[in-house]
Amino acid sequence: MSNGTSVTGYENVRRDRTGQAEAFDAIGDRYDEAFPHKDGQLAAGEWLTGALPPGSRVLDLGCGTGLPTARQLTEAGMRVVGVDLSAGMVRLAGQYVPGAAFRQLDIADLRLGGPQDLGRFDAVTAFFSLLMLGRAEIPLALGTICHLLVPGGLFALSMVEADVDDFAIPFLHSTIRVSGYLRDELHQVVEAAGFEIIGESSYTYAPATSDVPPEEQIFLHCRRGD
Repeated sequence: MSNGTSVTGYENVRRDRTGQAEAFDAIGDRYDEAFPHKDGQLAAGEWLTGALPPGSRVLDLGCGTGLPTARQLTEAGMRVVGVDLSAGMVRLAGQYVPGAAFRQLDIADLRLGGPQDLGRFDAVTAFFSLLMLGRAEIPLALGTICHLLVPGGLFALSMVEADVDDFAIPFLHSTIRVSGYLRDELHQVVEAAGFEIIGESSYTYAPATSDVPPEEQIFLHCRRGD
């Protein structure tokens, strides 16, 4: 499985988070106001709650305000740990979903040999969080996620379909940098990290704000290969 090398390659990648966390600190609750309809995210959460027994450990990577995923999974009896780079988002998540545990962490902190050890998880969600990374880092992040999962563990991923790398865009009166892939290339990157794609859906979404363009959202249901 290829993730054995992926999780150790961070030393060769320049990770520039300049302004990313600050932008989401400033955005706060406006994120949920701009994206009030999260049908794909809720459906992915339903897939996980239907596939996992209550008490399963789930990592919500890039948890944002905790809505809807951390709340949905917690209410289904999962033991949820949410992590986010933004202190403001972590604070809101703790208020909205007191039954989950939240930490301000970078995905790179969770890598094999990194400074944080959160243990293994039965499932990981990454809804629109990996698109905040440069393309050079996304395979490493996927390798880290694979390492964090128990054998056969489940992974719910969403990305916006776009052929961009570390591209600056205006977003809710802030500026963020995003990366993405076209559908076939996204499949290749995910499978190369050690995942089997067992389900897929897509949604055309127009956020409720004028400075965020319509987007094609891809949701993948994956299983860690053994």
